[in-house]
Amino acid sequence: MGKNKIARFEENKVLPNVFQPTREEALNNYPLKGNWRKDVFKNDNPIVLELGCGKGEYSVGLAKAFPEKNFIGIDIKGARFWFGAKEAHTSGMNNVAFLRTQIELIEHFFAENEVDEIWITFPDPQIKYRRTKHRLTHPDFLDRYKKIMKKEGVVHLKTDSEFLHGYTLGYLQGAGHDIITAHHDIYGAPEYEPGTPLLREIQTYYEQLFSAKGKTITYIRFRIK
Repeated sequence: MGKNKIARFEENKVLPNVFQPTREEALNNYPLKGNWRKDVFKNDNPIVLELGCGKGEYSVGLAKAFPEKNFIGIDIKGARFWFGAKEAHTSGMNNVAFLRTQIELIEHFFAENEVDEIWITFPDPQIKYRRTKHRLTHPDFLDRYKKIMKKEGVVHLKTDSEFLHGYTLGYLQGAGHDIITAHHDIYGAPEYEPGTPLLREIQTYYEQLFSAKGKTITYIRFRIK
C-alpha cells in the first residue's frame, strides 16, 4: 500500500464528515440510522445519496449547487472518496458527508422514508452473467433502495455502459417502474431537459476518461414502484 493511500486512510479517521462503521456496527442498530438530518446535518433538508461515489465529484458538485439539500457519498474505498471529503471539509461545506461501507448494507444505515434521491454514477456494469446480482440496478438493489426512499423519491443512473443502460431500461419497463426520462447520449442529443440537475455540468473522473475515449454517456431517471 502506497504512503499516500495510508495517509488518506489516517486522515479519514479524523475528518468530521467521514463515517466508517464496522460491519458489526451496521448490523446492530447503527445510531445514525434515521438520524442523519438531526445528528449530522443539523437540519430537515432532503437527503441525497451517491452510490459508488469514487472520488466524490458528484456529491461535492451537487452539494455546492444545491445548498438546500444534504448529500452523502457512499463507497467502500475510503482512499478514493478522501478527495471529496477533504475538499468539502476545507471549503467549509456542511451539507455533504461520506460513508464508507458496502452498498449491500445500505438499508442498515438509513431508515424508511429517510432518503429523497439516489445517484448511481458510473458503476461497474458487472457484465458477466454470474455477476448479475452485483449490478447496482439489479432488482435486489432496487428493493433495498425502496426500503429507505420516500414514495416519490427519484433514482438517477449515469453510465458509459450501453449494456447497463439497456439492462436497466429493459428491467424497469418490464417491472412497471416509472421511467421519467432516458437519454442514450446526453452530450450528442440536441435536446437538454431543463429539469435534469447538472447532468452535463458535473463530470466525474471516470466520465472524463470515458468521454475522452469517445464513449457515449447515457442517463436514466426513474422511480421505484
